[in-house]
Amino acid sequence: MSGKQQNHRSTSSFRPRSKTLTIISLFSVSLLVILYTFSSSTRISISYPNPSDQPETSFVASLEHFLIHKAPKLSLPVRDDTVRGESDDDVRKLDEMVFERENRWLNEDPGYPVGFPIKVYVYEMPKKFTFDLLWLFHNTYKETSNATSNGSPVHRLIEQHSIDYWLWADLISPESERRLKSVVRVHKQQDADFFYVPFFTTISFFLLEKQQCKALYREALKWVTDQPAWKRSEGRDHIFPIHHPWSFKSVRKFVKNAIWLLPDMDSTGNWYKPGQVSLEKDVILPYVPNVDICDAKCLSESAPMRTTLLFFRGRLKRNAGGKIRAKLGAELSGVKGVIISEGTAGEGGKLAAQGGMRRSLFCLCPAGDTPSSARLFDAIVSGCIPVIVSDELEFPFEGILDYKKVAVLVSSSDAVQPGWLLNHLRSLTPFQIKELQKNLAQYSRHFLYSSPAQPLGPEDLTWRMMAGKLVNIKLHTRRSQRVVKGSRSLCRCDCWKPNSTAINPLNPLLS
Repeated sequence: MSGKQQNHRSTSSFRPRSKTLTIISLFSVSLLVILYTFSSSTRISISYPNPSDQPETSFVASLEHFLIHKAPKLSLPVRDDTVRGESDDDVRKLDEMVFERENRWLNEDPGYPVGFPIKVYVYEMPKKFTFDLLWLFHNTYKETSNATSNGSPVHRLIEQHSIDYWLWADLISPESERRLKSVVRVHKQQDADFFYVPFFTTISFFLLEKQQCKALYREALKWVTDQPAWKRSEGRDHIFPIHHPWSFKSVRKFVKNAIWLLPDMDSTGNWYKPGQVSLEKDVILPYVPNVDICDAKCLSESAPMRTTLLFFRGRLKRNAGGKIRAKLGAELSGVKGVIISEGTAGEGGKLAAQGGMRRSLFCLCPAGDTPSSARLFDAIVSGCIPVIVSDELEFPFEGILDYKKVAVLVSSSDAVQPGWLLNHLRSLTPFQIKELQKNLAQYSRHFLYSSPAQPLGPEDLTWRMMAGKLVNIKLHTRRSQRVVKGSRSLCRCDCWKPNSTAINPLNPLLS
């Protein structure tokens, strides 16, 4: 993720360390390239006999089609019971209807309350929170002069965090055009398991003036919190796409009970305050890849060209956990078969990174200003085995996917030891490399947002992860309705500070 400090970019220079190391490195790279070529035939790819069935994975292209061809139809009135005012009586009536529905299902449906598909109510918010912001992006995305203080094009950042668009566009599409079976949209609040808030927080943050953005955030907050469904659950069953760490920041404290769709958890406190985010209530979603997918044909053609052992292109000077980048750059620079270089923003930087990843066997994925970065997902869709050096990283969909099967996970303390990282990569057996490559090819589909959304794509896995939270959300919602305010609270994992010498108030009970 891009920070706000200015960076001066330069190209690193490389010097061989020793003749012996050079020979060993060349031998290792040759062995791995042969292995890669051999295993490329095992890669799995999704094929579409009819070209018209090919899903669109470009955010800009998909958005253009959505706004011009779909939006006019979707803007027509639909059967929807979103409340425009506020009434405590509405909350009571909704609670009664929810009880009737759940009581009926409890007695008639053996799969309740975790059966598929899960039911999502999509709020019909005013256009200033939805369509107007999408049009704002569409009408300005070619303005490459619009950049953050460190030179990152803001429209590229919006694309990278456009999970809000992909999820919403799928949910509001006609059922005849949808392919996901894990989720269905409902138009009555009492029928919903979850409530989706279609507010484009990242677009508004980057493309509106600061005060205008904050005002819009406050308006969106009031609009949502006035809804009976919000009042009934205090937001626990409401989903907010807050995928960029800067977005919605001024009002987050008022929606801390809601489900946040995040890029990571960030324990530094720079982006999220203590108690705002947790794996218990929130869902980690992958960034939208910056590079084009390397499909089966690409993987086959690129196999003999993967002559680089380890590749990294990006900014080496970062904050917080990202300081590991500079240390790794100093340790790895000049080693034969390793490319460590400063990155550049814009289309040229994208093409350079894409080409480098497709010519490499391993791709270094260290922490940035936050534990996560889009580089991990760029590597996966490029067929380059990620080498992850980010001790506090939380992975998307980890309740479903096993990242040990597609990546090399390395602790920061080990990675900075002289010679340790490359020796570790070279110690991997041919069988281990082959398995990583095979699994990597299978996993790439899980990180490709598309229109229409595909089964087992990130949109689908989001709802599968959400289904696992449903029972716990109902528990906390019902508990909040009966417990006297201020009488007691639940202690979660973060209640007690580790290694604290403070007196534990439970000691009298435990002694």
